[in-house]
Amino acid sequence: MSSSPVKLYVYDLSNGLAKQLSKQLTGKQLDGIWHTSVVVFSKEFLYGQGIIVTPPGQSHFGNPLQILDMEETFIDEDTFNEYIHAMKEHYTADKYHLLEFNCNSFTNDVIGFLTGKSIPSFIGDLPTDFLSTPFGAALRPTIDAMYRRPHPGASRAAAPSPISASSTSTDSQLAASVLQSVAAQASAHPNLANGPGSALNHGTESLSGPVHVITNPASFRSFLNTHKAAVAFFTSSTCGPCRAIEPLFNKLAEDKSMKSRDPTMKGAAFAKVDIGVGLGHNLAAEHRVTATPTFMFFLDGVKIQEIRGANSAELKTQVDLLLFQAYPPHPHTKLSLPLIQKISFNPILFTQVPSADAMTTKLSSFIDSATWPASASSSKAEVKAVISNSIAPYLKARQTNGTQSVNATTAMLAAWSQATTLLVDSIPVEKLFPVVDLWRLFVLDPTTGTWTASLPSFDTHPLTLLLTVAHKQKMACPRNYLLTVLRLSSNVFANPPIAQRLVVGAYKDRLTELVVQSLLHDDTGVKNASASLIFNLAVVVQSRRMRSMKGEEARGQGTVEMEEDEDWELEIITAVIEALNRETDNEEIVHRLTAALAFIIRLSPFLESLQPLLQVLQFREVLEGKVRENKWRNVEVRKLVEEVAILCDTSGPQ
Repeated sequence: MSSSPVKLYVYDLSNGLAKQLSKQLTGKQLDGIWHTSVVVFSKEFLYGQGIIVTPPGQSHFGNPLQILDMEETFIDEDTFNEYIHAMKEHYTADKYHLLEFNCNSFTNDVIGFLTGKSIPSFIGDLPTDFLSTPFGAALRPTIDAMYRRPHPGASRAAAPSPISASSTSTDSQLAASVLQSVAAQASAHPNLANGPGSALNHGTESLSGPVHVITNPASFRSFLNTHKAAVAFFTSSTCGPCRAIEPLFNKLAEDKSMKSRDPTMKGAAFAKVDIGVGLGHNLAAEHRVTATPTFMFFLDGVKIQEIRGANSAELKTQVDLLLFQAYPPHPHTKLSLPLIQKISFNPILFTQVPSADAMTTKLSSFIDSATWPASASSSKAEVKAVISNSIAPYLKARQTNGTQSVNATTAMLAAWSQATTLLVDSIPVEKLFPVVDLWRLFVLDPTTGTWTASLPSFDTHPLTLLLTVAHKQKMACPRNYLLTVLRLSSNVFANPPIAQRLVVGAYKDRLTELVVQSLLHDDTGVKNASASLIFNLAVVVQSRRMRSMKGEEARGQGTVEMEEDEDWELEIITAVIEALNRETDNEEIVHRLTAALAFIIRLSPFLESLQPLLQVLQFREVLEGKVRENKWRNVEVRKLVEEVAILCDTSGPQ
């Protein structure tokens, strides 16, 4: 029997913008907004305004960014054409949705039919990756509105902007612009892109969570093989009870879908099989489906339960039971930890406002004694004028009226940012601490978050510049500069738009190196500031886990999201335990470090691999030793230390 090669053409609908801007917009690196098509029998098949067939590389997307080999098919061309003809009734223009039912849904189905394989996970998981970010969750209503079909006779309302009345950030505007461009390109036909058949004029009546649409046995086998927990909904277009229960199924898919740490087993997923579409009837016969709706529940590819009929309560119960079996509750949920549960999730901040006059005098003297670059964009007098005419009045107003009633202006921030760059190049590092201290106060101001979002790159942000100075100095960093940088970094967590930039990629690596080195510093003030920063990072980690445990999503730009990272967790825990072991005098430092340990270890997805390390580090011995020292006057601190000491035991309550 002859075979034919099958290729997957991969296009980036963002034309490189996703790779360039995704970390800025979402806090997560997304290398592209992927559109795919299938090339077989010397033709390219894609889905947008219905199923489109063109010569390879001749679609309106141009040349593909990647061409992936999807092996070979032994299905003949006539059989494949019959399959495509049947699928045209299913993959129609009005069903297209950028996240839920798109080109990749189509290619995954076709690849499954031809070869029994599935498209790569980096493509198929993109909607889940995007929606798992605060920005993606915030934009979801806007994306849904783009594709919502109006009721007959109703006038079409414009799609709402993702920018709320209270949010005018440049990032939101940029995301909306990219989103509109991607949506228009994704479902456009070369002759219809701007006409009545435009992508934004069509959509499903109601939109679901990440439901996999499957039309053939090969795709279904691939679906089961790549998900630890799977729920399949067998339906048909003529089934009234199916239509009645489908919104609940979609809602369960949206709420309960999850990804696994194991890249080959992608967590829990939901699939819909219309037995009247494609080879859906063959799939139904294979699984002995004789009526619709039928729901099947699979664990590690093996069917463990089946429901026939539209029983909403039973469907919800069986989904929960499946997830309980696939992902049992974390061992820490069985422990009684009242002191840990009482730990505040508020960041530790350094809010003291220095004397405006003393600060102006000190900084002006440093500027006067500095060697000024000949190429400087501003003179010494101009920089001092910014300080005396803008910064000092701002500080005095904050001293008088409080931190919440007086905000900086973007013009002031821009001027001080430019001056900061010049001062870093001109003043010795040991004299830069007043500059850092001013930014310590500025990052407490919500205006600074909005201004930060307007910068073309966080690389140009003064915070990045000041952290880089400390990073280059390493252990030789002057005490006063290191102390103020640590306090500045702690205060960043009062301003989520800025904090989000610091907890991803290279910025996170620099911050981690800074805080780990500082934990073992000789100076008590430096150790206290470092412990505070560690605690603020731990709050971000624990907050995400608590939301995940409750089934909640991060919303908008008021939430800081940091990806789970086993190596990072190991590094931080090792450093904190060593710092605790060395700390013999300061109860406040012990309290903050212990609280940070609690938040980093509690509910950790890496607990099984952490346990041997904690034993090697003598985790319990160090903490219990702190209790035996009997130096700590605060009874709650002693009890907190005792509670944290049991977190490494995965066997359950003590």
